[in-house]
Amino acid sequence: MGDSIMATLLHLDASARRTAISRELSAAFAAAWRARHPAGGYRHRDLAADPIPFIGEGWTELCDRVLAHGGTDLDRLADLADTPATRAAWAIVEPLLAEVRAADVVLIGTPMYNYSIPASLKAWLDQITFPRMSLAPSRFVVVTARGGAYSPGAPKAGYDYQERYLRDFFAGHFAVEDTTFVNAELVNSRNDPALAHLRDQHDASYAAALAAVRRLGEEY
Repeated sequence: MGDSIMATLLHLDASARRTAISRELSAAFAAAWRARHPAGGYRHRDLAADPIPFIGEGWTELCDRVLAHGGTDLDRLADLADTPATRAAWAIVEPLLAEVRAADVVLIGTPMYNYSIPASLKAWLDQITFPRMSLAPSRFVVVTARGGAYSPGAPKAGYDYQERYLRDFFAGHFAVEDTTFVNAELVNSRNDPALAHLRDQHDASYAAALAAVRRLGEEY
């Protein structure tokens, strides 16, 4: 990214917990990034405290209009919202798209819920995604907290529908290939007696994740 004073960071948090580890880690990245870019733009959106509405029929109508025009020209989306339903949908979509399009780096702090992502994050993704659109060359950083272990080689590695989904989503829908994931694992060892024997492994995973996000924040 360099030292451009025009750099902009969009910071999203999705955990329902106010004291979530994913929030701690995303905040550490943001702090390091803002120290690197003191004149840069910064926007924080809390998807749990201020949830995005789920898409409705007006959004699907707007999506159909995009398809009929051969794909998404983000600068012309507003022109396609010309009915009461599509205008209402666009009123939700427009500020979200403006934020993500302005961002050089999109930072997402998210827990793993039930092997995947929170509904709050999925609602945001649905609202800003239209057919054949691109957010390249934006860079995405996803910082996660997982109750168990899902890294390659772990017994439940095949149950990871969080990183796999997001990596495929950003590449397939947004044409973004530059996505970095930092995962803190075995978080449930902090409060589940059945996992207490794994606390040292969690502590090591958390420490490595914290060091990684601070380093990335200084580099991006």
